[in-house]
Amino acid sequence: MKKQELREIYKQKRNDLTETQIQEFQENIYEQIYDLEIVGVKNVHLFLSLTKFNEIDTQPIIDYFRSIKKRIVVSKCNFKDNTLTHFYLEHDTVLELNKFGVPEPVNAEQVDETALDLVFVPLLISDELNYRVGYGKGYYDRFLSKCKEEATFIGINFFKPIYQIEDSNEFDIPLHQVIYPK
Repeated sequence: MKKQELREIYKQKRNDLTETQIQEFQENIYEQIYDLEIVGVKNVHLFLSLTKFNEIDTQPIIDYFRSIKKRIVVSKCNFKDNTLTHFYLEHDTVLELNKFGVPEPVNAEQVDETALDLVFVPLLISDELNYRVGYGKGYYDRFLSKCKEEATFIGINFFKPIYQIEDSNEFDIPLHQVIYPK
């Protein structure tokens, strides 16, 4: 299937999940994240969840990495050029909702992509080659292309990868790993 069709199908599948399913899936995903080998990781990039879209709640992941002394980085959308700017998320960082309801940092120190060691990537579905379907604006592919070669990209999702996304292209950045409920 192609990205647009997959986007529609998996948005609906995610919306159809019950609260109980979401909680069970999240707990399974968290356990897998807590078991990751993260020697040498200093800066962890995470997305801030949109509960209205039934996205995985990343707050427990943020809390976990903070508890083991990793710095958390989050992004702010630049709507004019569909890019992301990145900032440290500290305990006192003020967050405001952007025009799409995404929480973004206001008073934070900016971070270059090349400082990131581990990036968690939101997605609707991925395939067995670790390509992903997101919301369709290309924010993350542009972002990931600027990261250092040693950075690790991990997608987190409620659904098992499909066989193949038919219309992946040269601008799509594959993930190193996808974590989903086992």
